[in-house]
Amino acid sequence: MNPFHRLRGKTLPCSYAIVLLLFGLISQGHAAEATTPSLTVNTGDNAWLLASSALVLMMTAPGLVLFYGGLVRTKNVLSTMMHSLILMALISAVWMVYGYSMAFAEGNACFGNPLTHLFLKGVGTAPNGDYAPTIPAETFMLFQMMFAIITPALISGAVAERVKFSAYVTFMLVWVTIIYLPLCHMVWGKGGFFNWALGGKIPVLDFAGGTVVHISSGVSALVFALMIGKRDGFPRQPMVPHNVVMSLTGTGLLWVGWFGFNAGSALNAGGLATNAFAATHFSAAAAALSWTLMEWKFKGKPSVLGTAAGMVAGLATITPASGFVSIPAAFCIGLAGGVVCFLAVTEMKTYLRYDDSLDVFGVHCMGSVAGMLLLGFLANPEINPAIASAFTKNGVTVSLAGGMSQFWNQCIGVAFTVALAAVGTLIILKAVDAVIGLRVDQEDESVGLDLSQHGERAYNE
Repeated sequence: MNPFHRLRGKTLPCSYAIVLLLFGLISQGHAAEATTPSLTVNTGDNAWLLASSALVLMMTAPGLVLFYGGLVRTKNVLSTMMHSLILMALISAVWMVYGYSMAFAEGNACFGNPLTHLFLKGVGTAPNGDYAPTIPAETFMLFQMMFAIITPALISGAVAERVKFSAYVTFMLVWVTIIYLPLCHMVWGKGGFFNWALGGKIPVLDFAGGTVVHISSGVSALVFALMIGKRDGFPRQPMVPHNVVMSLTGTGLLWVGWFGFNAGSALNAGGLATNAFAATHFSAAAAALSWTLMEWKFKGKPSVLGTAAGMVAGLATITPASGFVSIPAAFCIGLAGGVVCFLAVTEMKTYLRYDDSLDVFGVHCMGSVAGMLLLGFLANPEINPAIASAFTKNGVTVSLAGGMSQFWNQCIGVAFTVALAAVGTLIILKAVDAVIGLRVDQEDESVGLDLSQHGERAYNE
């Protein structure tokens, strides 16, 4: 007799029991390790970081969901929204199982040890002094998780309206693992290359994600768009946004959420958070003005959607610099970002003839490249005194104040990020295309991804 005969029909409940037991054992480990805090939690800092975590999550949904959803055609609204929604679940699971550990645990130059905090083992209510000495390690983990969610979601805008959902999910799972997590480890974690505050070899300044978030996702978005090909009918047929009001609502939510993104990256509720908050706001305002003026001059009329794009461009541009520059410098960075991104979206895209559906590369990558490089000249120790003394080379303290030396450091960081994202994305896409296929067939694309991929319609006719 089959020894498993009596378990037929009970396999699923048994599996659940095993999983629950596993989680129970892991949770006991958490409790044991979290009961002996060595640092004191500042409740004000913790409250601000928890609020910032919620604000960054709000940037994905409803912010990015509405922003991207309004920019596509009616037949692809739900599929585009789903691209962001599914990552809130998928990346959260990855982060819990091994993602946080690969990004922030001890390891080698490129990866943290994925077993150190497997299933968030040892990440409890005691602060981790290496990263944020006044907030619980769990709070730091949650805050960083929200960045890991929105970064790949940005990529989805480049391939909207033609990517297979199965291929999209598979790509994002691998992309986060071999591109995002190493970058996070190198720039903000304990990696051996770029982290200026933890002794990296090259002191690249990146306060809230110019390299880790915007350049990596923007470059990968361009490679993905080139690999998957243009939408059927592009650029011959007009592909106008179906609901600009929806996109404008998303823009407002992104702007508000970005205060958590940038000011939260101070990891406390002190003066540096205030400066990052103000720099974020004034850069977005400046970029909105410069984009609007450029569009008014070259196209004859300032569009509402153009002004909204300028706002997002200003937010992406100031992200790496928000904790290192003065308010007037942030305003100038925003002005430059609006011009750079406008030219990238209009002139460069037209000249190169690629179909980045929602201009992820032109806004996020080009904006943050501008912000990273301008930061090299504008980094101010009066705004963030740590850059005057936190980095040592051969036992000598080195100032990272703005100048040609720091500009070259920033160039190295940008170049490395571009190379890693481009090559890594190309390899992943080749593999996914070979196994699954990246693109829906022509009939499914014509019908729309809402029906062909999800069996639903956004609006009842």
